[in-house]
Amino acid sequence: MRVSSNRSAKPPAPPAPEPLAPLIDAHTHLDACGARDARGVAEVVDRAAAVGVRAVVTIADDLDSARWVVRAAEWDPRVYAAVALHPTRADALTDVARAEITELVAHPRVVAVGETGMDLYWPGRLDGCAQPCVQREAFAWHIDLAKRTGKPLMIHNRQADQEVLDVLRAEGAPDTVIFHCFSSGSAMARECVAAGWLLSLSGTVTFRNARELREAVRQIPLEQILVETDAPFLTPHPYRGAANEPYCLPYTVRALAELVDRRPEEVAHGTTSNALRAYELSHISGVLP
Repeated sequence: MRVSSNRSAKPPAPPAPEPLAPLIDAHTHLDACGARDARGVAEVVDRAAAVGVRAVVTIADDLDSARWVVRAAEWDPRVYAAVALHPTRADALTDVARAEITELVAHPRVVAVGETGMDLYWPGRLDGCAQPCVQREAFAWHIDLAKRTGKPLMIHNRQADQEVLDVLRAEGAPDTVIFHCFSSGSAMARECVAAGWLLSLSGTVTFRNARELREAVRQIPLEQILVETDAPFLTPHPYRGAANEPYCLPYTVRALAELVDRRPEEVAHGTTSNALRAYELSHISGVLP
């Protein structure tokens, strides 16, 4: 194999894992994976289907992305969408944006309000990142939208455990709350479990240096776990650094199963059942035996 001398070049795409079914990728970004049109979407989800991933939820993080994910969900019956403004982009939540997001969330193939929440990592590091007070206001508005529409709330939480909990308590959480890419420690896991919220686990559970997360995962009942890729980010070990895609999900699920001492098939079945319930996808035929 020829190795590029360009150190910035990404490693090659991970090989397809052994199939593991049934799986649902609870959080991915098909547009960021390179899918631009109906054909591109079909190619990505075809690769995922070949290894047992029966459906994906593709997530918006700005208004252009929100429009696109709804179209993607119309293009392919295996694709569903979630719509919101990412907390770092909360400055863009104008009255016009609120009206359009509200309209998009009402679409029948939009299954969640997200990703919204709090991110205290990027302010001060990223030009144009919304400040915490603006993020908090936008988060509260999205919480209200989830409650008004009866759709799950999908939370982005980066270094903001207490702030996220404070807003949820102040506003009152919707019936279904999903912490996307849960990466906190045991204390936060216990809070979420006690509240009945769902914790969506990504490739970070395969990272050996994620010790606090890996310890926290052992405290989460299978009935409250979803699995996701967050593709094209967070590619599971040993392919960290390569571009992620929904077809990589079985790598994460097998690593998770080893971590919690369960059979991979049990974790696949349990997390898929949870996703079907949370996203109200019971109409999908043949996903579970």
